[in-house]
Amino acid sequence: MTVPPTLDTSRPTDLQGHEDKPEKSLLQQLSTEAFEELLQLGLRGRVFARDELLPLGTDDRDVYIIWEGVVRQDRAPLGTGTGMPTVSRFRGAGQLVGEAKLITPASAVRTRCLTRTVTLTCDARYFNVLLRRRPDVQLALLRSLEERNRSDELIYTMATRPPLERVSRLLAHLADTAGVPDPRTSPQTVISGLTQKDIAAALQMAISTTENAIRTLRYHGVVEARYRQFIVRNVEELRHFAGT
Repeated sequence: MTVPPTLDTSRPTDLQGHEDKPEKSLLQQLSTEAFEELLQLGLRGRVFARDELLPLGTDDRDVYIIWEGVVRQDRAPLGTGTGMPTVSRFRGAGQLVGEAKLITPASAVRTRCLTRTVTLTCDARYFNVLLRRRPDVQLALLRSLEERNRSDELIYTMATRPPLERVSRLLAHLADTAGVPDPRTSPQTVISGLTQKDIAAALQMAISTTENAIRTLRYHGVVEARYRQFIVRNVEELRHFAGT
């Protein structure tokens, strides 16, 4: 579903389809009643352009639920000096980002939109009120974060696995959580916004190693790489390369 740029959160009809978001995401796990109550928190629908940063700095106080789009989050656990390593993760529709602000308001994470991104924006204080009032929403959030942590472990921390498997695993995950059907042919899935450099950074692999893995997938007709876009021609075959 495409949400118009003038999305009006006062009209729930503009936000139909929360249960169709990726499996085990926060939005997918919310009941209709809980979602409708969420809309009463003063949520603001916001549209961010590709490459725009979400306001998740130390002075910002909002959390964001991604309704549509893909973002890349970069953290620098050892500091931001020259040559310091970063930790990159991709987040897609149905997921909450900026969740650390629910605990530490001054937390910050650099979050760049890889595509046009529609968010439901909420003051972290109001969201915390809802969590205290609605244990089912709190449970849905905890389940979504736990699922995300488990997925991160399988995708981003398997440094001992072959590069082809690691790249395939990430692309298969993105096909499930951020891909959309190709309008020209439904069996294909389009992952927009990412570059091979983004994938290399997320997996902490050399760009040349990443390129070789994608070249192999292209040779087998599983994936097609375009400018800031990957077309997965056969998701099940991709899972075979991913070892899942």
